Amino acid sequence: MKEAADYIYDQAKKHTDWFSKSLPMIASENIISPMARDLMLSELQDKYAEGPPGDRYYEGNIYVDNIELKVQELAKELFGVDYADVRPISGTNANQAVLMALGGPGKSITSVDVSDGAHISSAKFGSVGLRGMEPKTYPFDVDEMNIDLEGTKKLLREEQPDIALFGRSVFMFPPPLEELQEVFEEVGCHVWYDAAHVLGLIAAGEFQQPMDNGVEVMTGSTHKTLPGPQRGIILSNPRDEEMEERLFFGMFPGVVSNHHLHSMAALGVSLAEHQKFGEEYASQIIKNAQALGQALHERGIKVLCEHKGFTRSHTLAIDVQDQGGGETLVEAMEDANIIANKNLMPWDDVDSANEPSGIRLGSQALTRLGMKENHMDEVAEFIKRIIVDDENPEKVKQDVIGFRKDFQKIKFCFHDDFKAHEHYSILD
Repeated sequence: MKEAADYIYDQAKKHTDWFSKSLPMIASENIISPMARDLMLSELQDKYAEGPPGDRYYEGNIYVDNIELKVQELAKELFGVDYADVRPISGTNANQAVLMALGGPGKSITSVDVSDGAHISSAKFGSVGLRGMEPKTYPFDVDEMNIDLEGTKKLLREEQPDIALFGRSVFMFPPPLEELQEVFEEVGCHVWYDAAHVLGLIAAGEFQQPMDNGVEVMTGSTHKTLPGPQRGIILSNPRDEEMEERLFFGMFPGVVSNHHLHSMAALGVSLAEHQKFGEEYASQIIKNAQALGQALHERGIKVLCEHKGFTRSHTLAIDVQDQGGGETLVEAMEDANIIANKNLMPWDDVDSANEPSGIRLGSQALTRLGMKENHMDEVAEFIKRIIVDDENPEKVKQDVIGFRKDFQKIKFCFHDDFKAHEHYSILD
C-alpha cells in the first residue's frame, strides 16, 4: 500500500509543478499566503471543538477558543458587522446554515436563476431544494448582466417571499439593492446576499456594501477575491436576538459538527492580511479584469458588457458559441496551461451545463502573482491564439511557461518572498 500512498503524493507534487507554469484564471480559486498555508499543517488539524468557545463539548481547546474568538473579532472589524460566524467549512455550508435558520418547508424564497449566474446551492436541485423550498427567480436583463429592477420589484410584491436571496457565481455587477430597499421593507422579508465571489472586494470597499443596503445576512466562501483557505463565513446584523440565535444554531448543530480548526486559524491570518493589503489588492483585481476584457475585445473575442466596461469585479464572461463552445475551448486552453472553466450563459438551458456557450475568467489569482494591467494584454494574446487563431496549444503552452517565469512569488501578504506554487513538505 505504500506504493499507492507514494502515487498520491507524487500526483500532488506534479499538480503543484504544473500550476507553477500555468495561468490560473478560474474565478472561484486563489492562492493562500505562506503564513496561512503553514497553519494548514498545524496540529489543529487533529482537534475537535464542537460548541461555542468557552462551552465546548470537548476539552483541550484553551488555545482553540482564543483563536476562534480572534478570528470572529477580525471578521467583525473587516466587514463592520455585529455578528460573524467563522465555523462554516465552505460557502455552500454557510448557505445551508442560513437556510436551516431562516428557511424550510412552507417557507418561500426568491433568487437568481442558475443560467443567469446563480450558484447551484440556490437552486431547487441544490441546498434550497434540500430544505423543501422551490425558488422563484428574478427576471434577468441579459444586456446588462443583472437582474431586471422593475421585474424584480414586481416579483417580490407578488410572491411576498420569506427570503430574498441575491448574489451570483458569474458576478460582474452589483444588484440594485438600494433601489429595492423600499420593497424589502414593504414585504418584510429576510434579505440575504451570497457574496462568495466578491467577498474580498466588499471587505476592501471596492464593491457595493450590502449590509448598508438592506441586507441582513451575508454568506461567502473565503478563497476567491478574499484569498484565504477553502472555507466559508456568515456575517450579519440580525434584526433581533431570535434571528441571531437561529443563525447560530443553524450552523451547529444544524449543518456542521467539528469546524476544521486548522483552516479556521488560516482564515484568521487571511483576514488580518486583507485588513492590511486588501484595498490595494482588490483595486488591482478590478483594474486587471477590466484591462483583460478590453484586450480580449480588441482581439475579436466577444466579452459580455463592453458598454459597461466589461465588469466591476474580478470576473469576465465571454461568449464562444461561434468558436466551438465553452467545453471544447477550455480543454484547448488547459492544454496550453491556461486554466479557466466553461460556464452557462443566460441564454443557455441549465441542462446544457456540460456544453455551454461561454467561458468564465477571473483575474484574482493572476493579480495575487503580481500582474498588472499591461500584463493582461499578453494574457489576452495567449487566449486569442487558442480561441481565434486555433493555434496548436503546445506551442502556446511553451510561451505561457516562459511568461509565467516572471511571476512566481505571492503578493499582498505578510511574507511575499515565497513562491506561490511550490511543494512545501515536512517530510523533506
